[in-house]
Order: sequence, then C-alpha cells, then structure tokens
Amino acid sequence: MSFHNERHAPSAGKLCRTHRSCGKFRRAAAVVEFAAVAPVLILLVFGMIEFGRMVMVQQVITNASREGARAGILDGATNASVTSTVNNYLASASISGATVTVTPTEPSTAPAGGSVTVAVSVPFSQVTWLPAPMFLGGSTLVASTVMRRETVQ
Repeated sequence: MSFHNERHAPSAGKLCRTHRSCGKFRRAAAVVEFAAVAPVLILLVFGMIEFGRMVMVQQVITNASREGARAGILDGATNASVTSTVNNYLASASISGATVTVTPTEPSTAPAGGSVTVAVSVPFSQVTWLPAPMFLGGSTLVASTVMRRETVQ
C-alpha cells in the first residue's frame, strides 16, 4: 500500500502545480475577455437609457400639445392660456426648455370649425439623463396637435 502511495505522490504534486498555474491563466483570460466585451455592454446600456428617455419625453410632449390644443379650442382661449397649459403639463413631468407655438397666434380668432394647432419642441440635450448624449445629442423632439375650434358664432 505504501508503494502505491509513493508511486502516485510525485504525480499528485505535479498535478497540483499544473492546476494552480492553469487557474491563473484562466483568470487572466477572463479579464481579457471582459475588457473586450465591457465597452460593448456599456454602450448598449447607455443606448437603452438614452432611447428610453427619448421615447418617454416624446410621449410627454405629445400629451402636452394635446392638452394645449384642448385648451385652445375653447371660447376665450388666449395664446398665454394655451402656453401656460402646455408648460404646466411639462413642468409636472420635470421637462423644461420647450418651445410652444400656437397657430393662429390668438386661438380665439380662429373661425368656428377652424383649426387650432399647438406645436411643442424641445432639444434632446435639454432633457437627457446622460451628461453627454451619445446618439441623440443634436436632435430635437417635436410634437404637434391640430383640433377644430368649438364655438358657435
């Protein structure tokens, strides 16, 4: 029995040394693979954040333009009241820096059944959550709603 242990003892030590160095090479390979894959993963994550924010803000400004148009088609509506309605809606969603355009300039001057258009635009750089937008930095988000004026003249 001792012969059996003595015969395998040197090879067992050799196996341990090989296994230890093999683990070091495996760890080094994992670090290199992670270094190659990490930038792609980071770009994907930031891209998802940026495009998700863009879709969310687009939906908010679409709803804001709709609320502004609803306010603009009523009797006695003014440019200031429509702009205030849109800005209040945007403020509730923590969006600032938007430009609101109402056509005609004074909605109450539109004829009965005439259209009132409210357009809202905001540069994406004003609403991004990233310090420096990578993909959509120079774009402007725009939403427009047209409704017929509700009045009897």
